[in-house]
Amino acid sequence: MSKPSHTLPAVADADIRLLRVFLTVVECGGFSAAEVELNISRAAISQHMADLERRLGLTLCRRGRGGFRLTEEGQLAHEAALRLLAGLESFRSEINAAHGRLRGELNIGITDNLVTMPRMRVTNALRGLKREAPEVRVNIRMIPPNEIERGVLDGRLHVGVVPDRRALPGLERVTLYEEESRLYCGRGHPLFDAPTGTVTREAVEAADAVAPTQAQPPHALTATATATDREGVAFLLLTGCYIGFLPVHYAAQWVERGTMRALLPDSHHYRVGFSAVTKKGVPPNLVLERFMTLLERPDEG
Repeated sequence: MSKPSHTLPAVADADIRLLRVFLTVVECGGFSAAEVELNISRAAISQHMADLERRLGLTLCRRGRGGFRLTEEGQLAHEAALRLLAGLESFRSEINAAHGRLRGELNIGITDNLVTMPRMRVTNALRGLKREAPEVRVNIRMIPPNEIERGVLDGRLHVGVVPDRRALPGLERVTLYEEESRLYCGRGHPLFDAPTGTVTREAVEAADAVAPTQAQPPHALTATATATDREGVAFLLLTGCYIGFLPVHYAAQWVERGTMRALLPDSHHYRVGFSAVTKKGVPPNLVLERFMTLLERPDEG
């Protein structure tokens, strides 16, 4: 049985607002998680979604015990909405470029806990942009690297800061800095009070370790726990029950307080580069271009 025909009227501002709600719900994975992001009630989100489904003449999602999931039509609508909103932002950027004005939005995705890096390239660039273009609205999202790269490619993000793990097609990279990580344990761990020089590789490899889910360090450890981000690793290390790798700049706050120590620092360490990524071939965007220029300036401190 074929569906009744439904022709979508001209897209209005109200439709754009509904589509933004829809994209947020999908990105958050459901109505409940989207409440915080949208700062509106679940009932209001449900009403907005119902209005959008009536407007489009499509069932976009299913909710139930199995959780939130998009229908086939919902997946198509999601992809079309991403293209539409990216096109609107591109249009606004091109018009602003015609006027030579730095206005609009700058959407940035950043890997977690980079703010303690001593080389504050991102912070300095944001400071410069605010001084030069006070009308620009900056939106920062702290999300995993793979989500940042997808966001840049599909137009939800203008720029992302990610580790140099692999070169994805369609992305341009600007090198920012390198980050050193070392192996740590927290106070209360059996290795914490071991005299310097007595910690062995065998003891480290036998200890319970927390492994990051995003990328595996180049050292053999017995992973009995995982964490999706650095803060999760730190939580587990501070229990005194695990060992694990953390960036030196991030762990410094606990090392200085005497609640963490590095283990085998001469051998158990590694470095990872970080870059700013943008989408290749995007139309001119004065805000993004200016931010990238500021990002490539030498460090102020």
